[in-house]
Amino acid sequence: MPTITEILDTMDYGPALESDAIARDWLSRGPFGHFIGGNYTPPGQMFETRDPASDAVLAEVTQGRAQDVDAAVSAARAAFPAWSGLPGHARARHLYAIARQIQKRERLFAVLECLDNGKPIREARDIDVPLAVRHFYHHAGWAELVAEEFAGQRPHGVCGQIIPWNFPLLMLAWKIAPALAAGNTVVLKPAEYTPLTALLFAEICIEAGLPAGVVNIVTGDGTTGAALVAHEGVDKIAFTGSTNVGREIRRATAGTDKALTLELGGKSPFIVFADADLDAAVEGVVDAIWFNQGEVCCAGSRILVAEAAAGQFEAKLRARMDGLRVGAPLDKSTDIGAIVHPRQLARIHDLLAQGQAAGGVLYQGEAPDGCFCAPALMVEVSPANPCVREEIFGPVAVMMTFRTPDEAVDLANNTRYGLAASIWSENLTQAMDIAARVKAGVVWINATNLFDANAPFGGMRESGFGREGARAGMAAYLRPVRTDAKPVAPTPLAPLPQSASIGGLDRTHKLYIGGAQKRADTGQSYSVLAGDTLQGHAPLGSRKDIRNAVEAAHKASAWTAMSGHQRAQILYFLGENLAARADSLCAFAPRSEIDASVARAFYYAAWADKFDGSVHDTQSAHVTLAMKEAFGVMGLVCGEEAPLLGFLSLVLPAIAMGNRVVATPPQSAPLAALELAQVLAVSDIPAGVVNIVSGPVADLAQTLAGHEDVAALWCAQPELAEMVERESAGNLKPVWQVSDPLGQGRAFLNAATQIKTIWVPYGA
Repeated sequence: MPTITEILDTMDYGPALESDAIARDWLSRGPFGHFIGGNYTPPGQMFETRDPASDAVLAEVTQGRAQDVDAAVSAARAAFPAWSGLPGHARARHLYAIARQIQKRERLFAVLECLDNGKPIREARDIDVPLAVRHFYHHAGWAELVAEEFAGQRPHGVCGQIIPWNFPLLMLAWKIAPALAAGNTVVLKPAEYTPLTALLFAEICIEAGLPAGVVNIVTGDGTTGAALVAHEGVDKIAFTGSTNVGREIRRATAGTDKALTLELGGKSPFIVFADADLDAAVEGVVDAIWFNQGEVCCAGSRILVAEAAAGQFEAKLRARMDGLRVGAPLDKSTDIGAIVHPRQLARIHDLLAQGQAAGGVLYQGEAPDGCFCAPALMVEVSPANPCVREEIFGPVAVMMTFRTPDEAVDLANNTRYGLAASIWSENLTQAMDIAARVKAGVVWINATNLFDANAPFGGMRESGFGREGARAGMAAYLRPVRTDAKPVAPTPLAPLPQSASIGGLDRTHKLYIGGAQKRADTGQSYSVLAGDTLQGHAPLGSRKDIRNAVEAAHKASAWTAMSGHQRAQILYFLGENLAARADSLCAFAPRSEIDASVARAFYYAAWADKFDGSVHDTQSAHVTLAMKEAFGVMGLVCGEEAPLLGFLSLVLPAIAMGNRVVATPPQSAPLAALELAQVLAVSDIPAGVVNIVSGPVADLAQTLAGHEDVAALWCAQPELAEMVERESAGNLKPVWQVSDPLGQGRAFLNAATQIKTIWVPYGA
């Protein structure tokens, strides 16, 4: 044993092991069945869950089958009427009790999480468990307030929830707490590698007096999750995991009317400017990529450093890497624990080999034998290097340099993901400018990996859609009370000449693309009939016309950069011009509809500069901003209910929030929308902000849904729901099925924006 003098000379840490005795006592209760209807089921076909640090078997857990999922969904369905019918205060008391019970068992949860996942005890004890408790306390508050703050909303019903293995307890809290607060019941499927804290949580539910069937837990592998996703009795799916699985879930739920939120992969940039506090930024890297062994979806794995500071920063970073301790998760001195499973370790090694083969130079320390990976830094990489492109989900960072802020933004956004970003600079103006330009759902300034139950968390692009935490997270577990209005189906296209004739001078309507009237690429038109009367002809748009319209919309980015006040003035002017041209529009829409359209333009002009973001009360010494940002280019598939008002009911809220749109008017009656080309042209709406492509609505909607450069899609044609949701899986764009095509209000504004959460240092 070293002497005190020797310890002071070497500054080596001695072992500081956390006892696992109480966790082992709990594990002796196994083998474990599912938790369904308030009780554990008898164990069935078993699989082992192992300690990744030692490869020792921890417990045997039941492999869920389709009939187990069915039993759990049935139990949740049976419990739903009573649970959702409780006053909010009664649900709040249950959530409060759960939070208290977890606190009373916090060391048991922390140790069990380390054994099952491999993470260091310091992280489980000081981060995971307290944050899980925070979510239940926070959502107890929402349960109290839900009737007041979400009037006209109702819970979905039964929520299927699938969580990953990197933060098993915390992800459980993120999912279950808001679902219960809103009045839903749940069936949770924990990750195959890490089911134990979820099964322990089931005992907490019993101890806290939660009614039977409100929470159900079914363990198993991916087939169990697939059965849950496919189950007809599930009303909402919430998934955290890989982007590829997220795509499959999007396709599987297409057309089922299941609500869906996806929190998927990331390849987050960590941007360091020359004026940054480099020592603080180095510590930030430790938290960004070596926290939780790098098994973090928002890990800052792409380090982008100003060329002027790169050499100094790399030297400091490599020195700091040498001091990180890799080892036993239950040792309080450990910085990096075990990788969750040998399969994941093999994937890390494979990607490192690919990165080196592509020219990357690897700097990596030492790690113990077994399922451990030393912290790694790869330099001299190009943007095409596999270690730059792919989510590694391990303690591996790559480092590149930039010369200008514009180059930093280009490198940061050169990814298909958009989950998080971290920006380091002593110039707050510069940092906020970069935060606005980086495509990420969460941005930390001079910090990283900060989380709170009152801060919205979620991604953009292929990092998924929907938010968890705060008001936005609660909203995801509620839906408007349904109306029974029957949708109007489009009439068939009539491309051949008709026996009827048009009275008066023939009118030639064209597509409206990029601020100009364009002939359809097909060179064809179709007849628009009102009963037996021929109203005119509409161009038969095609895939190429959609492509041209999307390109025009992307060029109109100045519209998104405008202030809300500027957009409001233009929308008021649009309303003025609609009123001035009411007589000419009467040939294609009734006067009442034209008047309602004018009012709608004024309504969204009023909202353009008033649909504000918010400041959330989270951790001390930070201002946490929830900024509402436009998606960019949106596709709008309008309904058949009203030719003019139905079109403008979708277009106006989208552009009021700064989006540019490609809209397909009603197939049966497109002429009113096409007639708007003249109104739009004289209303100061920049070219490309509104693009109108008429034609076969199903074909055009399919093209919009599958288009990689369309960021979001609204569909007011119910019969197209399955197709557009399935096609949207390519770039995982959010799809909003518009239940009231002639409606107006906050629901449209919420669907036209995505939240960017920005953490800014504030105070002492």
